[in-house]
Amino acid sequence: MKRGCVIGYDINEKGCQISYYDDSMEEPDTMMASSNNYLIPLVLGYFKDRWVFGKEAKRLAVVGEDCTETDLYGKAKRREKVSLAGKTYDAVWLLAKYISLTLQDFENIQYLTFTTPETDVDMAKMLKGIGQHIGVDKEIINVQDYKESFCQYMIFQPKELWQYESALFYCDEDRIKAYMLRRLRVDASHGMNSFVTVDEVANAQRKELEALYPIMNKEKSPDESFKSMIENVFEKKVISSVYLTGEGFEKNWYPNSLRVLCNGRRAFMGNNLYSKGACYKSIRKCEPNDDGPIYLDETKLTERICLRMRVDGQEGWYPLVTWGTHWYEADGQWEVLLEDASDIEILVESLVDEEVQVEKVSLEGLPKRTDYSLRLQVEVMFLDERTCKLTFRDVGFGEFFTPTDFRVEKTIQLGGINGQFNSMS
Repeated sequence: MKRGCVIGYDINEKGCQISYYDDSMEEPDTMMASSNNYLIPLVLGYFKDRWVFGKEAKRLAVVGEDCTETDLYGKAKRREKVSLAGKTYDAVWLLAKYISLTLQDFENIQYLTFTTPETDVDMAKMLKGIGQHIGVDKEIINVQDYKESFCQYMIFQPKELWQYESALFYCDEDRIKAYMLRRLRVDASHGMNSFVTVDEVANAQRKELEALYPIMNKEKSPDESFKSMIENVFEKKVISSVYLTGEGFEKNWYPNSLRVLCNGRRAFMGNNLYSKGACYKSIRKCEPNDDGPIYLDETKLTERICLRMRVDGQEGWYPLVTWGTHWYEADGQWEVLLEDASDIEILVESLVDEEVQVEKVSLEGLPKRTDYSLRLQVEVMFLDERTCKLTFRDVGFGEFFTPTDFRVEKTIQLGGINGQFNSMS
């Protein structure tokens, strides 16, 4: 059965979860891998001239056949080679095969958001490249980390659940982490947008939190240890809601902690929050005029770059680079029609401070033509997180005016991440 056209795809070392949405649904749903389980194991196999994945490939691995691979995520990140069923493959190619097999029930994908525990430029390039390999245009692929997925999930929940701060606890056999969603205070001069972020407020490895496991420390119960962590995290904070995720919470070992969690606030538990958050981001990407909260963190741009233009009869500053974008995903290309102008003004606004930077690009050497017959191509390219290059080219005007060799570049130095985000309260 073919279904869904907007996808959220959670992938990590253990497996993947897929949430999907189309206009016939009230909210995203998550594909079941088995009864009451969303996780598709990240195992790929080749047996009797057929590719298999997930539980079927996992059964092959148990049998001991030398035709399965279980560490595709890590090996793909490291760009390793893998021997499988007598052949050698690029691990990235095998990961792409696994992803294509898991998405084979979906057609006409309008937007695909991958979410991973952490992301960077290499992860984004790899997953976007995989998306293109399986037939999804890179322009409709987004890559984000788990913190942003939590934020995107919360934005679509009732406002009372994140009226103040909202907490997420993650627990597995190795560690327990706590995250807090909060609003950022930004000067009203930056418009009607609201800005939010997610902070990691606690992180304990198993060896650092021995009391979570009674076999390791019998003097203090795991419930009491978790309760202490909660009280420290919640101290002097107003928490609207709490979310628990991860297989570590599947057994009821924390009744006293749960009472603290639910004291004056609502608590929820589930294991598909990240894939749903990614799906919600895909939904937002499909909205032409999304004016919802903008997610920021230390990896996102806190500047925006605007040109003064008239759009649909309204003159104003229109962003070429928006707040909340990863610098390595901010490149773009547009075409504009010019009035009789001798230069172009560029506005650079920062959320970190009140400074507004205005740059001018001279159009000296551009051919003289009547209004709105000068057509320029505007290209934005980031060289690194601090350096943005804008290029303006004359591309002519159809059959009336052929392009000339006019070209001018402007390099703009931005503040970069470099700890500036941390100054935003």
